[in-house]
Amino acid sequence: MSTPWTPRHLRLAIDAAGIALWSWNVDSDAFTMDGHGFLMWDLPPAPTVVFEELSAKIHPADRDRVREAFAATRAIVGPYEIDFRILIGDVVKWISARGQGDDADIQGRVMYGVFLDVTGRKQAEEANELLAGEMSHRVKNLLSMATALTSISSRSATSTEHMAGELISRLSALGRAHDLVRPVSGRKENGALLGDLLTILLAPYDDEAAFSGRIRVAVPRMSVGESGATSLAMVLHELATNSVKYGALSAATGTLDVACAVNGEEIVLVWTEQGGPRITTPPDTSGYGSKLLMRSMQSQLNGSVARDWTEDGAIITLRIDSRRLAV
Repeated sequence: MSTPWTPRHLRLAIDAAGIALWSWNVDSDAFTMDGHGFLMWDLPPAPTVVFEELSAKIHPADRDRVREAFAATRAIVGPYEIDFRILIGDVVKWISARGQGDDADIQGRVMYGVFLDVTGRKQAEEANELLAGEMSHRVKNLLSMATALTSISSRSATSTEHMAGELISRLSALGRAHDLVRPVSGRKENGALLGDLLTILLAPYDDEAAFSGRIRVAVPRMSVGESGATSLAMVLHELATNSVKYGALSAATGTLDVACAVNGEEIVLVWTEQGGPRITTPPDTSGYGSKLLMRSMQSQLNGSVARDWTEDGAIITLRIDSRRLAV
């Protein structure tokens, strides 16, 4: 025989689920909440809360939308759900307000509903969207790069067999470079030397062997940690992709110089392109690839990116926290 539910049992279940109860007087616009609601909104307990007090906590970008949504709930037939952000100090939390519209089950001019903290779910959704966008961007880049590498291979090919061998070699090198920008769970490597990292990343684009051609690299002998190598590889992979599609590496006469200097705890890496298509206006840097590059530099390497465009090419300066690169 099942045990009948008591108010205490209901309260335990509500607390375990992280649910906050609220009621709303549709005439006075006053809210009442249980203790969990006041904790969720970071407000001192009070008999009632007016909407303006709650509104002060709502993210400015969501405030008008929430106000209009609550005003419209009485016209909504059936259950409704509104997701919005609130600010608790500098912390952003996602709240879901749920209830019944169309004055369903209204008692004494009071409607009832719940607040749920859905921050975890929203962060997971945002992470999935970010991952999907990043994967789409990389697939498009790989297709563009395969086309560009075919063009590069055709420049010096003396026969069909020669071109096939060159293309296979470049695509194989591209595969090795791509592995560097794919974090692998549980990988045991201890990172790499900076020069070796650049060799692997830029090998697919050189017209001759090991930087004896149009790609020249001058970097000090220094170690790069596993996490730092992955982050830096992602940045350099994006720069190389842009160069082979639009910049110096897209032209037979184009050259790329990569130099590096260490200033205390800052590493300055300078990427210089010359001899590519003539630049009349600076390229657009608001695309997904540029945002991905900036995110990697700022959040993962604690660094910055500066671009200087000239008619003959581009100078891109990467400033990196050496402590982040060593991890």
